[in-house]
Amino acid sequence: MEENLIIDFTPTGMIPTKGMTPHVPVTVSEIIEDIHLAWELGITKVHLHARSPENGNATFEKEIYAGIIEGIRKFAPGLVVCVSLSGRTHIKFEERSDALELDGFLKPDMGSLTLSSLNFNKIASINSPDMIQSLAGKMQKHGVVPELEAFDAGMINYAKYLIKRGLLEPPYYFNLLLGNIACAQADILYAGIMIRDLPENSIWSLAGIGDDQLKMNSVAIAIGGGVRVGLEDNIWYDSKRTKLASNLDLLKRIHIIAEANGRNIMSSDEFRQKMNMESGNGKYGRMTH
Repeated sequence: MEENLIIDFTPTGMIPTKGMTPHVPVTVSEIIEDIHLAWELGITKVHLHARSPENGNATFEKEIYAGIIEGIRKFAPGLVVCVSLSGRTHIKFEERSDALELDGFLKPDMGSLTLSSLNFNKIASINSPDMIQSLAGKMQKHGVVPELEAFDAGMINYAKYLIKRGLLEPPYYFNLLLGNIACAQADILYAGIMIRDLPENSIWSLAGIGDDQLKMNSVAIAIGGGVRVGLEDNIWYDSKRTKLASNLDLLKRIHIIAEANGRNIMSSDEFRQKMNMESGNGKYGRMTH
């Protein structure tokens, strides 16, 4: 019996602009609408990035995250919501962890935790050991589950170090991101090594950067993992780059591939149970005993 498929939906990211593609949702209402369409089609969780209403640039402000989360929970109070705590444009701990202050009906279930510094095409994402540990500690304190981002095998090793330090608690959820220029490439051998190296009690999804998104998603669906998919990682529908994709285009294709492989989509409820999370519908984050 195949495991149900996690679809980790990444609608916005920090890089795509309206100038690059008209399909990327940037305003609070656009992001909510794309997530509504995705939820109706079938997703497991959503990985949010907030954008400034002034200039469309990435922002850390919890007030903007609050508007997005409030809008999502009006139609999907059980959908698993993850907020980005990225170090690509914000370097202060107070900024990066701002969204973790949200509570009650606006509390995020998860927060992203990139497990080392890395270079993207034009910019670095700085994640010092102290920053990673501070973010992990604050998530632990607030009952927010880390979404562990690993771009190479070394980052998985660092997760094991955090486990030894008591900063991560099982079960663990990993997004394995392949194809970035300075990290593990989108090759099934790299993917296999990273999956093999995961700590016990790990759940994982594969992501591919740019043209590699479809390849890594297809591999994951075929071998029993989850997928991370959306315009954050890839704005094109085809490898020849003749058609700009919408988020719904990318998600519909994942549903077709999943069906061909005999895999049903994992519900948020099932994911919450697997991850020892609260049930949603007013209770969010890690289950407290």
